[in-house]
Amino acid sequence: MYNVVDLTVAYSNEINGFTIQPSKTIETDGWNASMLSFYSHCGTHMDAPIHFDVTNQTIDQISISNCIGKAWIIDVRKVSAKGLLYSDHIQQNIKERFIAGDSLIFWTNWSQHIHSPKYRDELPRISEELALWCLENKVKMIGVEPPSVADVNNIEEVTKIHQILLKGVIIIEGLTNIDKLKSDCVELIALPLKITGGDGAPARVIAIEKY
Repeated sequence: MYNVVDLTVAYSNEINGFTIQPSKTIETDGWNASMLSFYSHCGTHMDAPIHFDVTNQTIDQISISNCIGKAWIIDVRKVSAKGLLYSDHIQQNIKERFIAGDSLIFWTNWSQHIHSPKYRDELPRISEELALWCLENKVKMIGVEPPSVADVNNIEEVTKIHQILLKGVIIIEGLTNIDKLKSDCVELIALPLKITGGDGAPARVIAIEKY
């Protein structure tokens, strides 16, 4: 038996950077269709290395095989607003079960603030120490609930953390529903829109766990 949990934020006009409006209607055109407009890093999304000029790799060039794999849920709900996450948090949660090629999902419960300024301005974030640990230990994907892995109001920090991680780690930001998972190990699938030359793109992200 499997439990499938959707970790993707629902896109609506309440999501910063996204708009949807009618384009065609049954009454006037014979079918319903919408016009969508979105910032490439809105909602649940994936970053490409070109986002911070780490390499020229764009979102459409990321191998799908690198977007699927075993992921550990790291419970860091006790970390406060604007707090930093460290590699010690990994050891406290999964001890020595992590192996190279595994992915990490950091559970902060931060998605509850998605419609508040706090969501963007007070987010818990990845420390430089943790970013280096993830790179050195060959983490495949790192998933976080806030809209960024670093303080978006600090250009030096947000640049440094992204540039470290994007040398080898796929970044997924804006996750939700982590509280619906029942185990600390899942199969993570994160599929970004295939946008030619894209620096990032919204992604449908799901977790599958056996029970």
